[in-house]
Amino acid sequence: MTDDVRLRRGRGALGFSFFAQGVAFALLVTRIPAIQDRYGISDGLLPAFLAAVPILAGVASVATEHLVKRVAPSVVLRWAQPLVLLSLLAVGTGSQMWHVAVALGAFGLSVGALDASMNMLGVSLQRAYGRSIMLGFHAAYSLGGILGASAAWAGAHWHLSLFTGYLPAVAVLVPLVLLLSRRYVDGTGAGEVQEKGLGSGGFKLLLPLCLVMACAYIGDSTVANWSAKYLQDVLGSSEQTATVPYNVYMVTTLIGRAVGDLGVRRFGAAAVVRGGTLVAAAGFAVVAAAPGAWVGMLGFTLLGIGLCVIVPQTFAAAGRLFPGSSDTAIARLNIFNYVGFLIGSPLVGGIGDAWSYRGAMLVPMALVLVTLFHARSFGSDGARYGVRHERRAGDRAVDVGRGGNEV
Repeated sequence: MTDDVRLRRGRGALGFSFFAQGVAFALLVTRIPAIQDRYGISDGLLPAFLAAVPILAGVASVATEHLVKRVAPSVVLRWAQPLVLLSLLAVGTGSQMWHVAVALGAFGLSVGALDASMNMLGVSLQRAYGRSIMLGFHAAYSLGGILGASAAWAGAHWHLSLFTGYLPAVAVLVPLVLLLSRRYVDGTGAGEVQEKGLGSGGFKLLLPLCLVMACAYIGDSTVANWSAKYLQDVLGSSEQTATVPYNVYMVTTLIGRAVGDLGVRRFGAAAVVRGGTLVAAAGFAVVAAAPGAWVGMLGFTLLGIGLCVIVPQTFAAAGRLFPGSSDTAIARLNIFNYVGFLIGSPLVGGIGDAWSYRGAMLVPMALVLVTLFHARSFGSDGARYGVRHERRAGDRAVDVGRGGNEV
């Protein structure tokens, strides 16, 4: 098998992994009310259950940083992804509160390992290709999220039990991810490891990207958790119309990521991130000032277009800054995914209750704009591919099995 074929197969297999994770996560978060009803979880206790998932995921991301010094990221991903899917099925299987607590705990731990290892492989493949492909992987995640949310809507519409709603997706995805996992391509060869740690002052260099990641997920969680309430309670839309913004946000996220790699190749990662940041900030401003529901939906549409490019390029930038320790950098950066998720919803809710929800929308806008001050961390304007050594047009991919620093 030629190196080009091996890389293409590895790229396709990893893209499907991102897709499957999008399906699984959407099936979980969109059925939270049904989970609450099934297990009799009170409104006061529900936030503790929901917070436990990202906290445990952050712990698992740290553990993955150390685990990949002994085994390849592909091995971690190969076993973490089926565990995520089986944990999802377990959420719909139990009957007592401790059952769902164990299932959600397993989901959080396995999803942290999955997110970290999945992005490690994505960054190493991008380095091998010598051009931007990270946005394409995250586009696959967005597509999976749309399909998973649609399946969850169908399950709720037809009053299916959680187990019945989850079983088809798990039964289809588990064999496929196990089969395709044999095609994953690691960035280092057998018996080789990356440099240990980030070196002296390494985390200080990574910190701006960590801040960008947290702010991006604060913006994302604001849309996920507050778009429907904002449209209905603040802008006076109907309950049905209030469900539209998040769907539009997901669709525009998919479209933006599907074409975003082309923008990175043409204009450079820093320019694309700056543009996305400005569009996202404009989206929050439109939402905050919207006189009615349709203008509000325009704002959420802009948010999808703007925010969608930031997270994938943040992972790519970490891989570029630490080409010899990219796995460590990505594992640590991934923690701030969950930090942003934990902070975003209560931050906006608390400000909205204490002041106004229009004013609350200006807070994630200001936080997203922080990205502009750290755009240099994404590379020079001329760095089209988001890696240290750019590939001239027409060059062929090389064998990444020789080592993570070779491009």
